[in-house]
Amino acid sequence: MKKFTKFLVILALLPMLFLSSCKEDDDATGADNPAFEALQTYLVDNQMDLNQIISTTENGKFATKTLTDKYIIDIRSAADFATGHLEGAVNSTLANILETAKAANNPILVVCYTGQTAARAVVALRLSGFPKAALLKWGMSGQGNTGPWDSNIGDAAKDHANWTSDAPVNPSTYPAPVLYTTATEGAAILKERVQAMLENTAWSVKNPDVLATPANYQINNYFSEGDWNAFGHFKGAHRLNPLTVNGSQVFNLDPNQTIVTYCYTGQTSSIITAYLHVLGYDKAKSLLFGMNGLQNTHSQWTENSAITGNQWVQGAH
Repeated sequence: MKKFTKFLVILALLPMLFLSSCKEDDDATGADNPAFEALQTYLVDNQMDLNQIISTTENGKFATKTLTDKYIIDIRSAADFATGHLEGAVNSTLANILETAKAANNPILVVCYTGQTAARAVVALRLSGFPKAALLKWGMSGQGNTGPWDSNIGDAAKDHANWTSDAPVNPSTYPAPVLYTTATEGAAILKERVQAMLENTAWSVKNPDVLATPANYQINNYFSEGDWNAFGHFKGAHRLNPLTVNGSQVFNLDPNQTIVTYCYTGQTSSIITAYLHVLGYDKAKSLLFGMNGLQNTHSQWTENSAITGNQWVQGAH
């Protein structure tokens, strides 16, 4: 009789085990993760998905070389700001950018050394009620102060064993990051996550580190398909482009991995990395200077790019 009773208990538990297994599959798209779901819904409903932060018809592209009619916030060090800055600019830290922005009476233009740190400020601003905020393309390097840029561009990928022309790695699907927050509404969660992003200082990586051991990272090449085929890429890289919340491509990223995004100059990848930090992918990193640090002088980069020569030369002139 006892054996028969145990058999009945096991039979009763089988459906629960099956449902539990299904639940784990559901979790891969953010289900049963209420804070992430609330944030995801809020971002999509308010037209703040990643592709809309990068560029929208209404708000314009995130990077510009136009200086007129802008409220300029310079986030370089106070010492460098004192040495010289754009006329009318105010100095701020990245961490304090939202407070500084409250005084803006024109669309905000953020200035840094190369445009990469300013990209993080633009994400914070566009997610916090300043949808027309933009960064100065190439930062002060595009205004003649080329030192920070010139010392970081090069041809490191040429003939490197970990640079390949293989097809993109097919991505898997992963659970969404778990967001630890006391907030329950999307707007409040977003505010917390933006502040956490601004305080995350470990957001970049240099190309020698990734070239040496690409298997240590989940690498996403944010190129067009044509450029992917033309230039080559890190061994084992994905090509997730577009990369959106609404389209679920973000669930192809592993929140437990160090995700490295790279683009042409490091400005778009900085935008993407900052946005991923807001979503809870706290280990995400941007490859500094992008392809300009990898194939800047390589003939293939010059001949096959839609832009003549490397993008820095065009930005400087």
